[in-house]
Formats: sequence, structure tokens, C-alpha cells
Amino acid sequence: MPAHRFRIDALQYANWSEKIFRQMRDGGIDAIHVTIAYHENFRETVLNLERWNRWFEQYPDLIVKGQWASDIDHAVETGRTAIFFGFQNPSPIEDDIGLVEIMHALGARFMQLTYNNQSLLATGCYEEHDAGITRMGRQVIREMNRVGLVVDMSHSGDRSTIEAAEISERPIAITHANPHAWHPALRNKRDDVISAVTRNGGMLGFSLYPHHLKDGSACTLESFCEMVARTAERYGAEHLGIGSDLCQNQPDSVVEWMRVGRWTKEIDYGEGSAASPGFPAMPDWFRSNRDFGNIERGLRETGLSSEETEGIMGGNWYRFFADGFRPQG
Repeated sequence: MPAHRFRIDALQYANWSEKIFRQMRDGGIDAIHVTIAYHENFRETVLNLERWNRWFEQYPDLIVKGQWASDIDHAVETGRTAIFFGFQNPSPIEDDIGLVEIMHALGARFMQLTYNNQSLLATGCYEEHDAGITRMGRQVIREMNRVGLVVDMSHSGDRSTIEAAEISERPIAITHANPHAWHPALRNKRDDVISAVTRNGGMLGFSLYPHHLKDGSACTLESFCEMVARTAERYGAEHLGIGSDLCQNQPDSVVEWMRVGRWTKEIDYGEGSAASPGFPAMPDWFRSNRDFGNIERGLRETGLSSEETEGIMGGNWYRFFADGFRPQG
């Protein structure tokens, strides 16, 4: 493992601002995978890339675009946070497999094959029946493997996720979810799913989003970290990391966009309830990027070794980025 003790978060979708970028530096965050598309098509995703380019220009002392693991090293050396791009839906490639390579060239490094619903590639976790990876999905996974775009199954159904792990020639990721056995949220992952992903060298990033936590917003640091430690015992600490799913300072209209997009005219409450359709409150021990030290402290207190803790806090993602982002051959 590299000498530096990395802190890497494999999923955030904050309402980005100078304040949050400075909090990332206060928390010693070396790299973050940020969502730049939920339901956007190709052109709309390019507009989001343009907005990030302006932020890189405005805040060159705080953030830098990340494309390779070596960019994290550069960020560490210069006191900045490397920003890696990803999609929570394959909508940016529309129905064109050729856009996989184009999007990788533009900086995308993760792409979910589904976002809750059935897509052209796979079945989402909210569908009643999971038909698995589609014909196009098999071809797109092959192309993603070739160019170095990581297959992310965070919002996918069980069968689709297991099949993706088996079809993919390169390790895949669940960037933000928790074990279903700990908290039976629809989006959390059952044992056979986690086993399929980690058995093939993949990664699970633990989510701090309250709907994924036991006891929701009242989840304790001790409960979360004990869950991580037990998962490490079962699947190996080297396959685990953090994917906080932090949506800091987002208005409730954004969670509606996440869940509804353009696919329905109705309100879809997703993992929430009709009584609380907006964003839930974060646990008091993780409200912003400044709180990453709480997780590290909590993991150490469970009895995880220093090496295991450092891996989960970022070292494992660093290795995964180094292996997963480069084209084959």
C-alpha cells in the first residue's frame, strides 16, 4: 500500500460550492467520485462537464480533475482534491455503444448500468422482475472493460449485479450501498450479491445515506463501523471502501429529479415515504467532508488493524482506480 494514508470517497452528489470544496480540504479528502448524470442525455451531460471545467478554473487551489490514480498523487502533493466523474444511469450513452469510449475520453470513469428502473443494459433494483443483463448490456460491459470505464451496480437488481460480476472481465463496483442483512433497504445488497462482486476482485463502498443505514438518521457511528468490521471479516477488508452518497446542501427538488427524471408524471418517493419525500437528515457524526476522521476513528475502535482501516478509508479505492481506469492492452 502507498505510504500516504488516502481518504477517498467513491460517491458524492453535493450542491457544489467553494464552501464544500474547502470542507473537502479540511477533511483531508484526496479524491471523490462525483455524479455528473442521473437521467441526462449525452448533450446534457456535456453541459455538466462544462460546469465542472469552470469550477476547476475558479478553484485551482482546491480541486483538480482526476482521470488516473496518478492524479490522486498529484492532488496530494499539491494539497488539492482530485475529482473523478461518473454516471448513475447509462443515459449519457443513449442507445449508442460508441459513446462509451467518447465518455471515457471526456473523463468519465464509472457508469451504473441502471438507476432503479430497467434500462437498455440491465434491471434496476425497484423493478418487480429482474431479467438480468440484456443483449446490449453484454456488449456495453465488454466495451467498458476495453476502454476503462468501471461497471457500477449500486442501483441494480440482484440477478443483474451477479451477472455483471460474472460477465465483466475486469472487477466491478458497488460504489454506494450497505449489506441488506444489516439494514433491509431495497437498495442494500444481499450476501450473494456482495460475494459475487468481491469474489471477482470488485469493491463495495459503504453508504452514509440515511435510508441505507440501520436506524436511519439516528444510526450511531458504532453501529455503522461494527457493520463495516463484520463485512470485512466475511468478504475481506481489501474489497471495501467508503461511498458516502453525501448530497450536502441539495434542495428537495434534486431528490425528485433523481427518483422521477422524465420517466413518470407521478411523484416517486423511492426509499423515503410520503411523509418525508425530501432528503433525510444525515447522522450527526457525518454531516460534511470534515467528518471523515470520525469514520476512521470508529473503524479503529472496532479492532480493525491500521492497514485494514487505511485500506477502507481510501487505499483500496486507490488500488482499484489504478487498475480499473486504464484501457486494456
